Amino acid sequence: MLFVRRPLMMATLAFLLAACEPAGWIDQHGSEITDDALRGHRTVVNYWAQWCAPCRTELPELNRLAGDFPDARVIGIDFDGATGERLLAASEKMGIEFSVLGHDFAESRGLARPEVLPTTYILDEQGTLLHTLHGPQHYDDIAPLLAPGN
Repeated sequence: MLFVRRPLMMATLAFLLAACEPAGWIDQHGSEITDDALRGHRTVVNYWAQWCAPCRTELPELNRLAGDFPDARVIGIDFDGATGERLLAASEKMGIEFSVLGHDFAESRGLARPEVLPTTYILDEQGTLLHTLHGPQHYDDIAPLLAPGN
């Protein structure tokens, strides 16, 4: 009797664990960003905060990258953890033109919560961390890192 229950128990456990994984993340506009949408693209993950002066300098550079590199994905993370309407208001106030997600995105990727702002992570097409950049970055510094092989 035990051998009959064990496969059922294992199948139930596998189902429950799979159900715990996020299917995606919701950005400041209510759009879903999924793993499938990111797979195969270089991803720039940038931690910022409204009170961070260097972040304000850097965000236009990231907006430009998002526009100039349609095959890359640029994602912002509000360091202060705003969600919903607060996140939308903050991203609009900062002039952000790319998707902004919650901390759960970065945590699901194993990215450390930064001690310095801004901090930018560059991920490869499989989601593996390639580069960690501290402090404000410029377009010309990040653009070469978005090319495959860098």
